[in-house]
Amino acid sequence: MGKVNALIVAGGKGKRMNSDKSKQFLNIHGKPLIHRTLEKFSMCCDIDEIYLVLPEDEVTYFEENILKKYKFDKPIIIVKGGKERQDSVYNGLISMEDCEVVLIHDGARPLVSDDIIKDGIRYAYLYGGAAPGVKVKDTIKVIDESGFSKATLNRKELVAIQTPQCFKYSIILEGHNYIRKNKILVTDDTAALELIGHKVFIYEGSYENIKITTKEDLRIAELIINRV
Repeated sequence: MGKVNALIVAGGKGKRMNSDKSKQFLNIHGKPLIHRTLEKFSMCCDIDEIYLVLPEDEVTYFEENILKKYKFDKPIIIVKGGKERQDSVYNGLISMEDCEVVLIHDGARPLVSDDIIKDGIRYAYLYGGAAPGVKVKDTIKVIDESGFSKATLNRKELVAIQTPQCFKYSIILEGHNYIRKNKILVTDDTAALELIGHKVFIYEGSYENIKITTKEDLRIAELIINRV
């Protein structure tokens, strides 16, 4: 059997945080956000290697301030990012050797649980592609260009998709090759599979597996960590 690898995509800037530091390097309860994310995958016994995709101009900062300062149980392989997120994912994918299952995860989701990681690996083996999700709590409206509602979606059929999105390596590479060849922009990696006719299994995520985007998210993450 091949390796089970994590591919962490960390390209977020601090614009919505009003920070001159990229959000992955901001501290949450005394530790950099990206350290907490990497630590979750490093501590998982089912992960073999971790590939971290960073903007080229942030590689040195990461090496000096994270990699040299903290110890990780698994190898951290740094990959330079691309123009779009999907270009960064592709760079990470083609950097891997002997990989059977890959978990693609947002660097800005530091509260992912070990259960979500392990469930994703199991479902990737079973179905080829899987992603965690949570049921939508709010009513979702479709609006027109003027801001008026024109439709109400059935909340029972809606799921907010999280990461890690977990795949058999050969299948997700095929999906990314397809969107590159056809110049298709996707918002997440499950879409790349759907475009080549492959269904993605959605399993139970967690409302605590939040993506850090704003200052409010940082405060929520700290409350969750303090509670645990």
